[in-house]
Amino acid sequence: MKVVKCSLVGMAAVLLLALTLTPATADEGGGDLAAAAQNPVGSLISVPFKFNLDFGAENGEVLVVNLQPVYPVRVGDWNIVNRAIFPFIDIPKGLTTGIPEIPGGTAGDGATGIGDINYTPYFSPAVPKGFIWGIGPSISFPTASDDQLGSGKWSGGLSAVVLAQPKPWTVGFIARQLWSFAGDSDRQDVNQFLLEPFINYNLANGWYLTSDMVMTANWDAPSDEQWTVPLGGGIGRLMKLGSQPVNMRLEYYYNVEKPKAAPDQSVSFTFVLLFPKK
Repeated sequence: MKVVKCSLVGMAAVLLLALTLTPATADEGGGDLAAAAQNPVGSLISVPFKFNLDFGAENGEVLVVNLQPVYPVRVGDWNIVNRAIFPFIDIPKGLTTGIPEIPGGTAGDGATGIGDINYTPYFSPAVPKGFIWGIGPSISFPTASDDQLGSGKWSGGLSAVVLAQPKPWTVGFIARQLWSFAGDSDRQDVNQFLLEPFINYNLANGWYLTSDMVMTANWDAPSDEQWTVPLGGGIGRLMKLGSQPVNMRLEYYYNVEKPKAAPDQSVSFTFVLLFPKK
């Protein structure tokens, strides 16, 4: 699969590039850039591109590229942190599981295109005391360009973030529950839970260690097919491309619990453009 090989080579090449670039560890825009970049509900504008390759399933590999722009707006004592996910997916022929927007998987002849878009505005204190937190509604739109790439349902629910940042750590989690409320009546209903614990340990020269495990549960599946639970982590670096602060990280995860047809493993590379406030 050419796209898979190219993806792996690209991930490795960009991480090697990180070795040669200037670190971006100093305070920028009046705040600690590392802390701001690792805070999902911070006041930092960012444009992440996440390349995720799932492999080890019988039918082949799944490549998901997520564009995940983050745009915070301050209103009085609150930040409204607008986060969206635009997934671009390439799946092979056969039964495909492991894509959160497709509860239970779907059978088909393979497809490439856009998946279901998700949008969440988090309401978070602009000046938090103690723990940092945010909460807000979450909605997924049936925007998939092919039935194999999405649920065919409008889904809504609630998402929450809680974290703490005692230097040099960032530790927290994201939790989200979605239920379908409209859409194609012939498609399976959505009843999906997501739990994303994350931990970062910041090192010298912009480097950091990270683990960001995206666990999902399809409550409508049989009990032994509900959960996907990865275990793993990776390494990243905050740096500059010219004057532009960026964040790059490479991670590997192994699914210790999963539906039978789901992939065993995944490799992801994330590239983030950062826009600190002046």
